[in-house]
Amino acid sequence: MKTRAFKKSAGGFTLVEIMVVVIVISILAATIIPKFVGTTHDAKVATAKANIAELDSALERYNVQMDAYPSTEEGLKALVDKPANDDGKWRGPYVKMLRPDPWGQPYQYKYPGTHHTTGPDLWARDPDKANGGEGAEIGNW
Repeated sequence: MKTRAFKKSAGGFTLVEIMVVVIVISILAATIIPKFVGTTHDAKVATAKANIAELDSALERYNVQMDAYPSTEEGLKALVDKPANDDGKWRGPYVKMLRPDPWGQPYQYKYPGTHHTTGPDLWARDPDKANGGEGAEIGNW
């Protein structure tokens, strides 16, 4: 009987094959990643705008029932907690809880407003545009 000697080939990839795969992945990453870098900031701005619109709506409901907006000193807490000067008109809470803005800071409130002379100003500061300019403040104006 004749026995055949089989040559076992070593399994695995060669260095050239691994380098080709790494280069292809690097090229794909270099073209795809820049498209998604700005989306985090855009999502935070959109969230801030939506939260401001929700708070602005709650302030309007407060105004209809209380015949006035909360003072600057009362602030947005008047939407959650009954104010001290309540005459039995308060029908809150107008929002379940006051969330911080997407950057972790509380929303800013001022009444009477600078931008809205007949109503309150409500805004968030975008720390990515800390030097001011267009878009540094996201508000209800």
